[in-house]
Amino acid sequence: MTILEAGLALRDRKVSCVELTKDALRRVEESQGRLNAFITVTGEAALARAAALDAELARGEDRGPLHGIPIAHKDAILTRGVRTTTGTKIFFDHVPDEDAEIVTALDRAGTVSVGKTNLHELCHGITSDNPHFGPVCNPWDTSRIPGGSSGGSAAAVGAGVVPMATGTDTGGSIRIPASYCGAVGLKPTFGLLSCRGMTPLGFTLDHVGPITRTVRDAAASFYGMRGREGMIPREVSSPAGLRIGVPEHFFFDSLAPEVRAAVRKAVQTIAALGTEAAEIRLPDVDALNTSGRMIQLAEASTVWKKYQHRREDFGADVFALLQQGLLLPATDYLEAQRVRKVLAREFSRVWERVDCLVMPTTPVTAAKRGEMTVEIGDAREDVRLASTRLTRPFNVLGWPALSLPCGFSEAGLPVGVQLVAAPHREDVVLQVGAALEDALGLTARHPAGF
Repeated sequence: MTILEAGLALRDRKVSCVELTKDALRRVEESQGRLNAFITVTGEAALARAAALDAELARGEDRGPLHGIPIAHKDAILTRGVRTTTGTKIFFDHVPDEDAEIVTALDRAGTVSVGKTNLHELCHGITSDNPHFGPVCNPWDTSRIPGGSSGGSAAAVGAGVVPMATGTDTGGSIRIPASYCGAVGLKPTFGLLSCRGMTPLGFTLDHVGPITRTVRDAAASFYGMRGREGMIPREVSSPAGLRIGVPEHFFFDSLAPEVRAAVRKAVQTIAALGTEAAEIRLPDVDALNTSGRMIQLAEASTVWKKYQHRREDFGADVFALLQQGLLLPATDYLEAQRVRKVLAREFSRVWERVDCLVMPTTPVTAAKRGEMTVEIGDAREDVRLASTRLTRPFNVLGWPALSLPCGFSEAGLPVGVQLVAAPHREDVVLQVGAALEDALGLTARHPAGF
């Protein structure tokens, strides 16, 4: 069930919070051998929490759309009294004494956490092939990566284990796994949701947000995280009249043919909803990506510098990235931040002409586990660079971005389309996303065996 379906069933007394939680815990247990989506499961605490929430409903106390909904938290988000590893050997037994602010907000909204999800070590990668806790597998094809770094969250949601899980996003780590796992991922405006209590990676790039099965569930989760009411989840106004921009370069360059076809169909579908869709030319996206990579490398190495003498406790790929960051001169970091500021001013002018941008989330579908490169047309590209190429720009700019499924490859792998709006206009991407989701009618499709 989706969040909204479960909410209706709860209020109609067709199901209880305890029953929803038991079902989620059963799915965790049954899927763990195939997906390895969880590092820690909190069954006993979850059932006690669910029973308390059932008692609240019986007294007429309703916390809103998320009341009694089983969720999971990415294991880079602090949870009081529950192990938080950030996917690294260094924090293998780390038990925080406080919750992250996002956890507190979701607790107030009435969610039931069933555990902590597996991830790419330190959130510093896109495969979720974790050397300490084992690799996370993609529910649509377990020989493939789920994306990262929030791979466990996206795999759990994509497989229907839980209807929502939290994710973090520094260069695409909510949207990439959502795209690869057939889920919906929302990266809100930078700073709109608090990252306090989240293990940092890039101080000026980090975001936190929800991964869900549907856009309406993403809306309910986002507004629950904010602790306020937002759009009415079930009734989304038509996007007719909105100005839709389709980038004429970069974002549609070097795509797998199946991705191009699915996203072009999504663009046509949005246009058919009465929007004013047109191609638009953007400023220098390559320069934006270059500055973003430099900033992330430098900031990540700063975060983890005091632990880098423990080389044997890091995975090889993550340690190599941390070493690269240490070699970057301060002048390069400062220049990257200067370029970022200049480009942000140039990019902001796009909102004078359009209300929403539409483009692919990733240029390819999920790669095979262990593959270092992917073939795109006649060229081969590094898996990490290819996966982040179309998502990183919006971490640098801090704009809200939503990924949702828009089709499938011949091999049955999901394809994601990315919607982007001006700062603090999450309502626009959610409005367009919900209408597109309805028109495409893909939400009933689930990975076989889950």
